[in-house]
Amino acid sequence: MEQVAERAKVSRGTVSRVINRSAKVGPRTRAMVLRAIDELGYVPNHAARTLAAGRTGVVALVLSEERGRPFEQPYLGEILRGISSAASAAGIRLMLTFTHSPADRAGLAHDLRTQRVDGVMMISLLQDDPLPDLLAGSGVPTVVAGRPFNPATVKVGHVDADNKGGARQATEYLIGQGRERIATIAGLRDTAVGIDRLSGYRQALSGRPELVAYGDFSETAGATAMQELLEREPLSDAVFAGSDTMAVGALRVLERQGRRVPDDVAVIGFEDSAIARRAEPALTTVHQPTEKMGQQMVEMLLTRIHGSSTEGSVMCDTSLVVRASA
Repeated sequence: MEQVAERAKVSRGTVSRVINRSAKVGPRTRAMVLRAIDELGYVPNHAARTLAAGRTGVVALVLSEERGRPFEQPYLGEILRGISSAASAAGIRLMLTFTHSPADRAGLAHDLRTQRVDGVMMISLLQDDPLPDLLAGSGVPTVVAGRPFNPATVKVGHVDADNKGGARQATEYLIGQGRERIATIAGLRDTAVGIDRLSGYRQALSGRPELVAYGDFSETAGATAMQELLEREPLSDAVFAGSDTMAVGALRVLERQGRRVPDDVAVIGFEDSAIARRAEPALTTVHQPTEKMGQQMVEMLLTRIHGSSTEGSVMCDTSLVVRASA
């Protein structure tokens, strides 16, 4: 480090701040230090740095799912890819943990407090999940994917997509196309994402009759919900599904029932995953930057670990991608 400082003509403290990604170093100085690091082939001693800072270099990644609910959503793989790439770039290790019940999560809170992890990220947060409150109360830096149910009391950071706005835009598009009997396949009622996407659909209808069936974001649930909707309202001419996988399940049922898409029934999903592009017909969907959301979770957690920010939330924009299904 002293050799890097000498070559860059800065203090050793400045070199340390650059290595630790401090915002207190100007771009010109940072470039000089990084060039010196590159020229000298300097590799920071990670173990010594974490020991000196009282940190372990390990972050827990907690996936909360109920038993029997399959991890089939493309969202999961994409956000994990973003988290993994950002964690690797930052030189931190991920400890992956699955929980299945409130009791599991209460026990995990104790384990995480005593196992000396630097911070925690959570995916698939459920309404009755005690873990964020327990961790925040113990001073463990915590970031979740999606908004907490009670952001006034849950002192954690969160990264979310504009679920309500995206659902509203999709439904307004269907209205603008002249569709009159617009149904929705909503997500789980105990998740913020399910609640927000249903809320956006209802906002767009603005007093028009609504037609709602619920699913668990899986393709099977989408098919079951579409069958239910057709039985309740055979003249439905559009459906907004709260995920691409549920939309694909709906497409399967419509094809089996002899309904032409989009001539008889228009279909829109949410996420813009690879499954949307492979669907037949190709699925109109709401794009959310899922991989980027994972990267931003890591960035937010690191700022909290280093105490350089108390930023509470990041909202990622969504946009409608029009394809053949609508």
